[in-house]
Amino acid sequence: MEKKPIIGITMGDPSGNGSEISVKALSDPAVYERCKPIIIGDANCMKNAVEFLGKGNEIRIHAVENVKDAVFQHGTIDVYDMKLVDMKKHIYGKVSKMCGEAAFQYVVKVIELAMKNEIDATVTNAICKEAINMAGHHYSGHTEIYADYTHTGKYTMMLAHGDLRVVHVSTHVSLRQACERVKKERVLECIRIANDACKAIRIKEPKIGVAGLNPHCGENGMFGTEEIEEIQPAIDAALEEGIHIPEKKPTPPDSIFSKAIGGWYDIVVAMYHDQGHIPLKVEGFKYNKEQKKWDAVSGVNVTLGIPIIRVSVDHGTGFDLAGTGKCNELSLVNSIDYAIRLAENK
Repeated sequence: MEKKPIIGITMGDPSGNGSEISVKALSDPAVYERCKPIIIGDANCMKNAVEFLGKGNEIRIHAVENVKDAVFQHGTIDVYDMKLVDMKKHIYGKVSKMCGEAAFQYVVKVIELAMKNEIDATVTNAICKEAINMAGHHYSGHTEIYADYTHTGKYTMMLAHGDLRVVHVSTHVSLRQACERVKKERVLECIRIANDACKAIRIKEPKIGVAGLNPHCGENGMFGTEEIEEIQPAIDAALEEGIHIPEKKPTPPDSIFSKAIGGWYDIVVAMYHDQGHIPLKVEGFKYNKEQKKWDAVSGVNVTLGIPIIRVSVDHGTGFDLAGTGKCNELSLVNSIDYAIRLAENK
């Protein structure tokens, strides 16, 4: 029998959707057939989610203080209980210092467990950046926390929805700063990381598309020179290393994602946050305007370049729906699946 990977899943902001979608995702016995999941969070929050979802007869919460005490059985959700939330002060959908501190500590703990090899991969539910900053932890997101606590200098974010995959030259910075960060060294670094990421999920010969920064890739310098001065030199260097970039030049941003969906590339190197996020979310987020609900909120976020596996849901805390029982767990299900695949190929 193959060893199942242990997947540590952070609960996310206690005022958000993490506890609810975790209960929904782990209600599926198929998850336990492929891995051993454990929630890093607060047992009382998880119990509350079980109650308002009406799953008290089928799911029990098992609080533990060590991973080795988990039972990893369907019908029982193991929770590494951090005991950080006062349920008398807990309010769904409200930004608070208490929940920001809790969410931050869940992330720190899951990183610690992974670095000690007590778990094989990490999956993160959404945090509220405002809340963790209220708690005194000045990070712009999960990616930066992971980089700091794993002592990693070279890293990037990959978004994935099905066969559409994107890595980013920059993420949580202003658009002005993002343009300034398009430099040959960083673009080349991201091309290399993208190539390695595809190989990690068993794509033997990855095809990589590299987006331009400016409209029409600058039109030979008419609309900007980053393609000529920074991006093309990075592509040339990658080609010399044997990395497969089919077009051998930057591709206009307004067409590269349609080509990627059509199978031209296995992964796209985007130049900044929204350039990569918008097409992924257009593909993965489906809102039913007649029923006024989300039919799908899918897609995952993978941090590349760090020494441990980290996959995250590709959505926020959902404060508007948190605690209602209406939150969609599909992105978390996809994240767990990706974490398993990466752990199996680690």
